[in-house]
Amino acid sequence: MKWEEVCEHKQLQDLPFKIELNKWGQIIMSPVKIKHSFYQGRIQRLLESLLDRGEVMPECAINTSDGVKVADVVWCSEERFDIIQDETSASIAPEICIEVKSVGNSLDELQFKKKLYLEAQALEVWLCDEEGQIKFYNQQGELNQSVLVPGFPKQIKK
Repeated sequence: MKWEEVCEHKQLQDLPFKIELNKWGQIIMSPVKIKHSFYQGRIQRLLESLLDRGEVMPECAINTSDGVKVADVVWCSEERFDIIQDETSASIAPEICIEVKSVGNSLDELQFKKKLYLEAQALEVWLCDEEGQIKFYNQQGELNQSVLVPGFPKQIKK
């Protein structure tokens, strides 16, 4: 399948799963629990409070070398947003791509997605574990804190 077909497919519209495609066009579905949604929402609100420019978006579809992946939360500069805003899936990754671990994800899968987002020109990838701890990465490896949003906490509080 192509991403456009997934987006327009009536039977896939209301599924309670995150849907992605692998490089062969196969649908990958990941169920999420309430805690995943909580962290996703909290991260989005924190980003919006710390940044006065750009766009913070949940569930952003991004073209990668392994098909379309959907980052849980992203931050995109106005310049990149101008490029991708009318696309079905982003041809270039937003500057910050964030994944929240859920029971359906392995750590290896999150590390793989991190690599894919960085290849797609993300400047930073953040990984949030099931306890709300965030690790920040760029092309050079793990960071002590985000360079783009230095005030972002390393732990999301419940």
